Amino acid sequence: MSLFKRISDNIRANLNSLLDKAEDPAKLLNQYLLDMEDDIVDAESAVARQLVVVHKFKAHYEEAVELAAKRETQALEALHKDREDLARRALEDKALHKAKADDYLIQYENNRATAETLKSQLREMKDEYERLKAQRDTLVARAEAAKAQKEISSMAGGFGKDTSRRGFDRMEEKVMQMEAEAQVATETFSTGQALDKELAALGGSEAVDRELAALKEKLKTETSS
Repeated sequence: MSLFKRISDNIRANLNSLLDKAEDPAKLLNQYLLDMEDDIVDAESAVARQLVVVHKFKAHYEEAVELAAKRETQALEALHKDREDLARRALEDKALHKAKADDYLIQYENNRATAETLKSQLREMKDEYERLKAQRDTLVARAEAAKAQKEISSMAGGFGKDTSRRGFDRMEEKVMQMEAEAQVATETFSTGQALDKELAALGGSEAVDRELAALKEKLKTETSS
């Protein structure tokens, strides 16, 4: 298993367990994304270094092929000039460069395959990063909704039992007491008024009786004369 694959697998394996322990999922998810960004930067550097190796072996291979071809041309020219000894030396050098070219070609192909694998894994890391980045927004929204629901449920559970509600209950009792006192005062006032009227009525009746007696006396006087 490659380094990049292990990094990606570890991220997925640890994410849920760490979220369960996190007090702030948004902060942890953001930190995870930052860590992944660092891993991606490191992976990009590794891919870049591998591509340098690929280009180096490719250049060595092409140079060796070119030198081998050059020595063959030089050997032919030496034969044209009856320099078989020089032609032999050129062909021996050609064989050496040909062997180097074959080795460089193998190294080039192997390292190019490795580079392609690393680039593929790097793309997977970036895809995983983008997927988790989108999932982060969803998880944060869900976490905020759950937090709000928990807070509201907690407040609703204690609603009516807190200081404010007890204060309202006390005020209601106070108002009821005030209403009762007002009712008593009203009834007392009404009773007093009724009594005054009765007494006033009694006084008025005596005055009429006196006036009636006076008229009767006057009538007797006029009859006797």
